[in-house]
Amino acid sequence: MEQLAIRVQPGSLRERKESYEANKLVKRLRRQVGQAVADFDMIGDGDKVMVCVSGGKDSYALLDVLLHLRRHAPIRFDIVAVNLDQKQPGFPEHVLPEYLTALGVPFRIEEQDTYSIVKRVIPEGKTMCSLCSRLRRGVLYRVASELGATKIALGHHRDDILETFFLNLFYGGKLKAMPPRLVSDDGRHVVIRPLAYCKEQDLAAYAEQRQFPIIPCTLCGSQENLKRKEVKALMREWEKRHPGRIETMLTGLQNVRPSHLLDRTLFDFAAVKATGAVPAEGDRAFDPPGEFL
Repeated sequence: MEQLAIRVQPGSLRERKESYEANKLVKRLRRQVGQAVADFDMIGDGDKVMVCVSGGKDSYALLDVLLHLRRHAPIRFDIVAVNLDQKQPGFPEHVLPEYLTALGVPFRIEEQDTYSIVKRVIPEGKTMCSLCSRLRRGVLYRVASELGATKIALGHHRDDILETFFLNLFYGGKLKAMPPRLVSDDGRHVVIRPLAYCKEQDLAAYAEQRQFPIIPCTLCGSQENLKRKEVKALMREWEKRHPGRIETMLTGLQNVRPSHLLDRTLFDFAAVKATGAVPAEGDRAFDPPGEFL
């Protein structure tokens, strides 16, 4: 009996450790979503939030965490899940309806053959993301109006935001990322990104933990020559060599100094005069070395 107890104990310790880490992950994601929602005033009392569920890990996690938030938040808001069935070949049409029905959340599956349009318009080998995204947004905005949704929640996370920043910087010549809250292209809706503080790695672990029925994308997700994948690999290498760099870059997006950039529409450089007084932000292009540690 004593030998048996010794054999069982390591497995028991491992299970307790795994349970502890899983609980930490759940709490971290819920805390980060709650913080983002509060920081950017994403959801208010009486809102009807349309959560866009694609069948990927991020949108599943978004819906899951928002449902928890709704149960425990001091405000009242409604949630409706919406999936756009783009008629991709082999798309398992039963998966999301079955999952959402079991979850007990109101939902709508909108069928629109955007797949054929994208495949017809975009030459083979060219990036399909831009057109696919535009078509998808148009349909979702229409559905939001029909449902009376006051907010449209998307599953973009911290890494998506930073990748977009570098894509715009490297290839678009702009300092621009994905804002956590913005007005839609048609000016009629407010779009929110409650996962703005969440790591993609955490969302992947959460999806595995919760056993979400993941549906792979056969459009953008299937392309290997995307610039976004190049940027993702670059960020992954940075984080590997310098752990914590990704979090520092996210902090940088929240700590902008227009006077130390070159955009004349954001800062009146012509008005800068030497008055003899110590300025709040003088000629310090680089902060002291200690501030980088």
